[in-house]
Amino acid sequence: MAVLNLKNKKLPQIGIGTYLMSDDQAEIAVGKAFQIGYRHVDTAEGYKNEEGVGRAIARAFSDSGLKREDIFVTTKLWPGNPRWGTDTKDYQSTMAAFDSSLQKLGLEYIDLYLIHAPFAINDRVEQWRACCDLKQKGKALSVGVSNYNRKHIQEIKTAGLANPDANQIELHPWCQKPELVSFLKEEQITIIAYSSLVPLTNWRTEPGQHSCKTDTMKGYGVADVSYFEKVAKKYRVTVAQLLLRWAVQKGYAVLPKTVSGKRMEENFKILHFQIDNIDMLDIGKMNRGDGVAWRSGDPCQSE
Repeated sequence: MAVLNLKNKKLPQIGIGTYLMSDDQAEIAVGKAFQIGYRHVDTAEGYKNEEGVGRAIARAFSDSGLKREDIFVTTKLWPGNPRWGTDTKDYQSTMAAFDSSLQKLGLEYIDLYLIHAPFAINDRVEQWRACCDLKQKGKALSVGVSNYNRKHIQEIKTAGLANPDANQIELHPWCQKPELVSFLKEEQITIIAYSSLVPLTNWRTEPGQHSCKTDTMKGYGVADVSYFEKVAKKYRVTVAQLLLRWAVQKGYAVLPKTVSGKRMEENFKILHFQIDNIDMLDIGKMNRGDGVAWRSGDPCQSE
């Protein structure tokens, strides 16, 4: 299994995402994922499915013989956003939110705890200070952020606090963020990609799966997918496998989300081939700039 280095633990490079899953869906999907071989699961306070993920983890321990150290668990602090009707969290409420997530997951510690977004303008530093203290106490082995840009991380540095161990951001061929990626690598901040499958024409087409994917994007997506299909055929893989392999070759962790056991297996089996340099260069030219799940710090939704 491919892994990336975090400060205190190896991060499995291929994880299972749980965004938009209910508790029951997450319990079933994560259980399937563990059976397939996934050892990295990503959830969040804001997803409202930590209890379901926790049940799947408990069953893996009892039925599959897996131990706590075999599984890497990421969850995220919902920082609050007054625009969406939730108060921002300060130091104490960040600590309380962490304890609540820990209880729902049924764990003694979290492998990676992230601040979900940089919404809490006046409390960002205190939220991060709380995360650093959670790491010092051993309650979170690693701590990081999500959807943060260079300015937000510089704010942490200016406050004299330790850098995040990781930053989880939207990354795919249409949204490559070269300047931010370069900065994160310079700062030795591990990069975790989400929404890796955005270019697929069927990405979030189900009711309730809103995104910022415009009609224009959907239009050029048809042409791009034709290209991806041609390249995927060359490697005898699916387009989803090609997109995920691109991210892995760039050095990112990925979190493909699906409730389908078949697609889950396909998404996990992406290490048997390598995209050649010419194709990597061609895909590198497809950057469209801004994100689809997350736009310039003004998200359409939480992920």
